[in-house]
Amino acid sequence: MSKAIAVFGSTGTIGENTLQLIRDYSSLFHVDCLIAGKNIERLRGQISEFHPPFVSVERAEDADRLRREFPSLDVGFGEEGLKVAAERPSSEVVVMGIVGFTALAPTLSAARAGKTIALANKESLVVAGTLVKQEALRHGAKILPVDSEHNALFQLLEGRPRGDVRSLVLTASGGPLLRRPELPLEDVTPAIAIKHPNWKMGPKISVDSATLMNKGLELIEACFLFDFSPNDIEVWIHPQSIIHGAIWLHDNSCLAQLSKPDMKSSIGYAMHYPARLDGPIPKLTFKDMAQLEFLEPDTIRFPCLELAREALKLGPSHLIALNAANEVAVAKFLEGKLLFPQIPQVIRRVLERHQARAVDSLNTLFEIDRESRHASC
Repeated sequence: MSKAIAVFGSTGTIGENTLQLIRDYSSLFHVDCLIAGKNIERLRGQISEFHPPFVSVERAEDADRLRREFPSLDVGFGEEGLKVAAERPSSEVVVMGIVGFTALAPTLSAARAGKTIALANKESLVVAGTLVKQEALRHGAKILPVDSEHNALFQLLEGRPRGDVRSLVLTASGGPLLRRPELPLEDVTPAIAIKHPNWKMGPKISVDSATLMNKGLELIEACFLFDFSPNDIEVWIHPQSIIHGAIWLHDNSCLAQLSKPDMKSSIGYAMHYPARLDGPIPKLTFKDMAQLEFLEPDTIRFPCLELAREALKLGPSHLIALNAANEVAVAKFLEGKLLFPQIPQVIRRVLERHQARAVDSLNTLFEIDRESRHASC
């Protein structure tokens, strides 16, 4: 029997890669539901091709349009649509490809429904890592990371005694600005910032890669996923994006996971876990590995990585503030309302003004998020 897949963010990069895998391995997977935002034209094509029984979109008017065009299709919208999709009994694997804080509620719903969650959204764990893990454990859900770095560490750590491992290594490409030290950061435009050298990603994640906030969020995510202290997680710039993650063992041996930079590798591993797909991406060659580079992050020019480390030390409510401030600042930059170097300035200002408090409920979490977004404006 093929696995039923719920694709959250079906019109984005993760969603498109997931659907390509479903095309390529149609005997193994089929689409149970598609969840998209406002890209209705692309979603319409996906509905015609994959014939899902359920679809959810962001806006009620788009849901009405789809109901008229596809009379037999069950269509939801908004927060309720996300919840219904996450809890569908027929879905076996939930691929969570929604970017940003919006993914938290459906991720929690999927965890409470006991799903296997192929998690490509980092923000859910950044703002509520303990809660998401608790709900997954309580309800028998499985969280399989899809980010290439965390997927690599998951593969390296699985079945290995925790005591054997000294530390973890996260790699970062360095983004589009690594090879442009002469470019003043004030002159970095959205078009420059989203032009990633190795990966095809959405605009928000591409900007996060350029600022190094993407690696800061991944550092936080790794702490929650693997129960390691941030002091035991190294970050190295690796421009070729071939080594996705590594672990140091106590005998000072190093084990690494390597593959071509193609998201179908980690998505396919999570979808088909514990088995592996046969050749979802081209094979890496030793010629590809002939000139691998590793550099220390420039945290003076790109302070967002250190801001993430600071937020980790300050506690859970500061992590919520960090994420909210970053989402607002990146959105403003993409709209042309903020200069590139102002992104970390906004985040630092919000963190400095935020008063730490206990995050003892979802209501508190959402309240801190709202306050931090307001403080970022």
